[in-house]
Amino acid sequence: MAPTVLLTGRSLTRREFDAVVFDRRRVAFAPAARRAMAASRALVERLIREGETVYGVTTGVGSLATERINHDQARRLQLNIVRSHGCGVGEPLDPAAVRGVLLLRANGLATGLSGVRLRVARQLTDFLNHNILPVIPSRGSVGASGDLAPLAHVALALIGEGEVLFHGKRLSSADALKRAGLRALELEAKEGLSLVNGTQVMTAMGLVALKRAETLVDTADVAGALSLDALRGSPAAFDERLQRARPHPGQLITARNLLRLNRASAIRRSHRGCARVQDAYSLRCMPQVHGAVRDALRHLRGVLEIEMNSATDNPLVFAADGEVISGGNFHGAPVAMALDLAAIALAQLGSISERRIDRMVNPLTSDLPAFLARSPGLESGMMLAQVTAAALASENKALAHPASTDSIPTSGNKEDFVSMGMGAALRLGPMLRNLASILAIELMVAAEGIERLAPLSTGAVAEVARKRVREAARPLTTDRPLAGDIARLSELVSAGEFGKVLATRTPRR
Repeated sequence: MAPTVLLTGRSLTRREFDAVVFDRRRVAFAPAARRAMAASRALVERLIREGETVYGVTTGVGSLATERINHDQARRLQLNIVRSHGCGVGEPLDPAAVRGVLLLRANGLATGLSGVRLRVARQLTDFLNHNILPVIPSRGSVGASGDLAPLAHVALALIGEGEVLFHGKRLSSADALKRAGLRALELEAKEGLSLVNGTQVMTAMGLVALKRAETLVDTADVAGALSLDALRGSPAAFDERLQRARPHPGQLITARNLLRLNRASAIRRSHRGCARVQDAYSLRCMPQVHGAVRDALRHLRGVLEIEMNSATDNPLVFAADGEVISGGNFHGAPVAMALDLAAIALAQLGSISERRIDRMVNPLTSDLPAFLARSPGLESGMMLAQVTAAALASENKALAHPASTDSIPTSGNKEDFVSMGMGAALRLGPMLRNLASILAIELMVAAEGIERLAPLSTGAVAEVARKRVREAARPLTTDRPLAGDIARLSELVSAGEFGKVLATRTPRR
């Protein structure tokens, strides 16, 4: 059995995140985290006994923070916070994102800075370990104070009032808790506020999207290498010396990938010394463009790795100092801006892929048969495959519009500048699906183009990718609907089957 992931609040890795989210690894709290939570809870209870003013504990929340709440009303306040904030709408988040939310919220509480009982944090891990997934509506968060509405739906499920998915069935949380042998959580002072305050939803969605995006940028290198040979392009622009003259990390990685993929290409050998001096940018500048995408994703990875090990609710409880401090760690600006950059990068990756597709089917830019048809004129070949790619690339450009540049004041203008981080996260799913289809089309078109140059063959590693294309899409011998081919290839792209080609040892020819 795989080892349990122990949460400390400060040491969760992306590998552990993926293990819990995708492989259902069990989760528990490290002893140090349990002690930290106990200490901060003790301070909260002491301050309540002493009648201290603590935001969200002995006061209302948001613009109602000036309203005083007495000790007898503290529990009712927390329940009201959870119920009143459950205003989400739209389709539910997918199960992977929900598991990520539960994990990150538990890890945030494990820092011992939220002032909640261990019982609250354990309810989150119990849901994870029993695979009870709250139904979280996807719309309703402006990203400050964190993801209030989505997290409220998580909290509702914890107290037995929301809806969940349990063994694939949607049912009431109360019913699922009964079937799993668990008890509904009863909230004490501060605990409802701590559960709804935080950036865990946008962060979890960002981490899930990042895993998929990293696969797609690898796939883009593979598809680009096939397109290079289909268009009789030159790998000279990928020379290590040239790349080191401008040594952006992602650029170096992509250039090396492209050189390796096309090494020993008979197609390349056949046109050495031809009259063409330089290739079009969509070929020659793959290291610079794909590499910039890699660097944008690297930035997102760094932001999310900090965020996943942070305390992002409010106020925070510093037991060692005996203080509770109100602040703004719930504000999603760091995550929102990084997600916006990633969206721009994904749009760029799809756009340059579409340009390579066009060059392969366009009789004005390739030496291949027009639209790769067997009988151009009588047949349209892959003309409409490029049209589909163009439509998807255009849609991604629209989706890439930054979300974080917008702000609509909320909560009686108390929350007068918000991040819109949830919007930044939500559009990544559609963008990734569109990009997977664009790359699938490029792979299909490039394989067809290379085969039209037979008996010449592509590079040894690139040939592995071409053969994988043919496992899902047969050669084009006459006009036929290509939708099924694109769908099958998109599924393989999304599953990482073409990205894995980069790990292939150079086959013997």
